[in-house]
Amino acid sequence: QVQLVESGGGLVQAGGSLRLSCAASTTSFSLFTMAWYRQAPGKQRELVAFITSTFKTNYADSVKGRFTISRDNAKNTVSLQMNSLKPEDTAVYYCSANAPRYWGQGTQVTVSS
Repeated sequence: QVQLVESGGGLVQAGGSLRLSCAASTTSFSLFTMAWYRQAPGKQRELVAFITSTFKTNYADSVKGRFTISRDNAKNTVSLQMNSLKPEDTAVYYCSANAPRYWGQGTQVTVSS
């Protein structure tokens, strides 16, 4: 079983930045594709970004150029740097390992206008 613990969410004004982190308890971390998803109230969960075991990345069109996903295999962590935040980025953000097999508990991101 893989445990994922997210941190770094919070309240920020539009145009601001936040950095989310996810720590994974698994010896297979470096083999996993890691991803961030988000779910806004009343909406379906959507993929925000993922990073493969070979460090290839992919982003949702809505966050391209503003968000950056990265991983540190030595620390078993994946991060999401979020810049130029917009109110529509408000959601619960979830980390996923071996995406989308394992999930964290989620962290709230709220962007005020």
